Amino acid sequence: MLTIKKMRSKIYRNSDFLQYLWLCHEWKVIRKNAERMNDREFAYIRYKQRTGKELNLDDPRTFDEKLWYLKLYNRDPLLTICSDKYRVREYVERCGLGHILNKLYGVYDDARDIDFDSLPSPCFLKCNHTSGYNIIFDRTKPFNRCNFIRTFNFILKQNYYWCSREWNYKNIEPKIIAERLLCDKEGNLPLDYRFLCFSGEPKLMLFDVGVCTNEGFHANDCRRNVYDENMNLLDLSITRKRHNETLPLTRDQFEEMKKYAAILSKPFAHCRVDFYCINDKVYFGEITFYHMGGTNNIQPPEWELRMGSWIDVTKIKIEN
Repeated sequence: MLTIKKMRSKIYRNSDFLQYLWLCHEWKVIRKNAERMNDREFAYIRYKQRTGKELNLDDPRTFDEKLWYLKLYNRDPLLTICSDKYRVREYVERCGLGHILNKLYGVYDDARDIDFDSLPSPCFLKCNHTSGYNIIFDRTKPFNRCNFIRTFNFILKQNYYWCSREWNYKNIEPKIIAERLLCDKEGNLPLDYRFLCFSGEPKLMLFDVGVCTNEGFHANDCRRNVYDENMNLLDLSITRKRHNETLPLTRDQFEEMKKYAAILSKPFAHCRVDFYCINDKVYFGEITFYHMGGTNNIQPPEWELRMGSWIDVTKIKIEN
């Protein structure tokens, strides 16, 4: 027997317009909450809601506490450039790593400007100023252009900063990016390799499976295994449950990614650098500064302090 919650979920899932209305409602709530509290007040409330624990910003020690500290006070302009999924390409080029960038088909200020008849297919469409607003355009499959234009133009008007108070998103000029869809020889979407880096040192690698659905959306049931800098599987979980997949990287591929992660993360006290490996070639994904918005579930708990000890907040310029 379907519960009311499941029935509502099924109805929304099968109706593009109802999904759009729910999206508008969600953002209305986000802005309403934003007007009620400052960043520091938001930090305490959000952290308590998501983790059940009290946030210590006066003497931050754990991984999440230091993420929130950086989120509230670090105002390095390079954070904005590297959080922008379009402008980060400039940074990767400046680092001498242009060869790992995915092919760019187009950049748009308005979804109505996209010429779907001439756009290479399949391709990956995403917003540069948010997280999770992606979709795959495949000319051989159904694609609701009207709903895409309506939804993505709405998202272009939203400031993702208000979702988690990540200042690095606040001043990004919103755009839609069209990139080549990365797939292996069998047509499978790529696996995610995410390096957690600390002052230019990649110390952990998150191997995520099932992150992207066949439609290009973020999946809710993806899994994660965690490896150390020497490619050893750790008895450690970070937010997501573990999986039984074997790491499909060679030692050389792992070391190649780790080398690139070290280069790209060097200016930052902490960041996550993401890669894909398709048909034995490494591609850059993105740079993220506040993993899971600073509300992680790290098990066993002693890793919270260990990971926190790797973030040195005393060596960066902190501004109010």
